[in-house]
Amino acid sequence: MLCRLASAGRSSAKLIAPLGCLVSRQKHTLPDLPYDYGALEPHINAEIMQLHHSKHHATYVNNLNVAEEKYKEALAKGDVTAQVSLQPALKFNGGGHINHTIFWTNLSPNGGGEPKGEFMEAIKRDFGSFANFKEKLTAVSVGVQGSGWGWLGYNKEQGRLQIAACANQDPLQGTTGLIPLLGIDVWEHAYYLQYKNVRPDYLKAIWNVINWENVSSRYAACKK
Repeated sequence: MLCRLASAGRSSAKLIAPLGCLVSRQKHTLPDLPYDYGALEPHINAEIMQLHHSKHHATYVNNLNVAEEKYKEALAKGDVTAQVSLQPALKFNGGGHINHTIFWTNLSPNGGGEPKGEFMEAIKRDFGSFANFKEKLTAVSVGVQGSGWGWLGYNKEQGRLQIAACANQDPLQGTTGLIPLLGIDVWEHAYYLQYKNVRPDYLKAIWNVINWENVSSRYAACKK
């Protein structure tokens, strides 16, 4: 289901097409974390992870299911006005579900360091060095106004890596066309309990738990 959602087109309206295939759809569910809530300490503490996953992500999932059910009813009635009015809820909650499902796998208690192999060569090709890439993604993430995400994506048309920022829960591929490889959540709920309002400290710490194996696998998959 997530792969189907994540393949949505460039606009929020195009996100509605896969979300609207509701005749025999199964409800979205909260994915399990591949590690314990406390596994990322001291960089991200257990309380943050527990609230972030079991409360915030779960809310996106629940609200997405509600919005899809209403959209199904609007489709059945031919109520275009209702369909249009539901698009923000589908985009926000669908994006929240997509983004967080990627985010959890982008992190690992065995993460950190630097990537290797073909993906590392791509970073050097497109950013000059790993240090330069890290600095640029950190700067973009720090600079997000309000809530949102910093992303490393793959531009399939140009065959290169690209950094972008998305506001709120806008899904990277559905709003920019970039295939998501690495997402950094900079909503305050992702760090405030531990880092207060000092987002740069959170962003410095998160590099210690980035799962480069997962990011590299995403890169290899999107090139096929």
